[in-house]
Amino acid sequence: MTLINPTDSMNPYESVNYYFDKAAEHLDLENGYPRMLKNTYREIRVSVTVRRDNGDLDDFLGFRVHHNGARGPYKGGIRFHPEVNMDEVRALASLMTWKCAIVKIPFGGAKGGVCCDPSTLSERELEQISRNYIRKVDLVIGPLRDIPAPDVNTNAKVMAWMSDEYGKRHGYMPACITGKPIAIGGSQGREAATGRGVSYVAIQAAKRSGIKLQGARVVVQGFGNVGSYAAKFLHELGCKVIAISDISGGYHNAGGIDIPKAWTYVRENKNMKGFDGADAVSNDQLLEMECDILVPAALGHVITSKNADRIKAKLIVEGANGPVTPAADLILEKKGIPVIPDILANAGGVTVSYFEWAQNMQHFNWEEEKVNEELKKILDKAFHQVADNATAHKVSMRTSAFMLAIDEVARVSKLRGV
Repeated sequence: MTLINPTDSMNPYESVNYYFDKAAEHLDLENGYPRMLKNTYREIRVSVTVRRDNGDLDDFLGFRVHHNGARGPYKGGIRFHPEVNMDEVRALASLMTWKCAIVKIPFGGAKGGVCCDPSTLSERELEQISRNYIRKVDLVIGPLRDIPAPDVNTNAKVMAWMSDEYGKRHGYMPACITGKPIAIGGSQGREAATGRGVSYVAIQAAKRSGIKLQGARVVVQGFGNVGSYAAKFLHELGCKVIAISDISGGYHNAGGIDIPKAWTYVRENKNMKGFDGADAVSNDQLLEMECDILVPAALGHVITSKNADRIKAKLIVEGANGPVTPAADLILEKKGIPVIPDILANAGGVTVSYFEWAQNMQHFNWEEEKVNEELKKILDKAFHQVADNATAHKVSMRTSAFMLAIDEVARVSKLRGV
């Protein structure tokens, strides 16, 4: 296998497969297995038709991709975004396969999405898109086949609509979807799970890198669900969150931002615009600030070969999916900046989704303390396995994570006779 030279122009699916190939070089995989493990199992493209509030009919493209189901039912979120496309969904489905394998939960990888802009939709239109999408993919989802969850621009309310729509055809089956409101079978701790998981992994990574958490300077790019919870938990641990950002821009305070104040402000105003507890900075300035821990928790491909040389963080913990391009990854590796990859750092969400699914299957509820305790146990163990493997093979944390995940899926595939 000849490894190609990575570039910033790689699409998300090419990027994931580059990381796969880089890790596979260190594994003794049977001939044909790399190709089989990279390929998707099933790809679905549907038209989601909605009658708009003005009476017009409108069509939106919807996608659902099943990547690999050797280790269990397919698992992955559904995102609503105007830039959703098949390559992105393929990449995210693949990442879910490796993410589930890293944390040893019994799921394969899937992902879905609808190409729409939720900010232009009324609540009725949003509900119709949610329900119509589920009707279109109904035959390939279910609690033992494929379990969707929330993702970008979808939430517990959207999952409630989707769960209800699925139930109309199959009866009461709360395990069909995770990320639901607690009142209809959702799990305690699910909303905060991804951000909490980022903080758990950051704690272990900081210890490994010799960074003291008390007073550690943290920059969080993105103050949405993942970034805001990561900032909240790191702040509570004694870190000094010196910069945050959202769609309105970046905000910096060298003495530390009052995160509880920022939390309240965002929930009252929907974004940080007008927040008086920090000075405005550009997104580029925020990413390039000198800090101990940088958490890119918004969009993909924000650290590229163009700015990687200017990154001054001692440690990067990927809260978003694919925030570092493969080309930038090489530069950061040469600079000696550890990058904790997304398939490990943001696995808290799918882990607690697994807890929700397990609770639904058993019709039994856990207390939030148990959810958080089990989440920490799983992520701590996964982190140390990845870190120890990286040391043993003299590879980056990302390559190490992919090595362990690929080996796990290949082993199970062989046992099943695939």
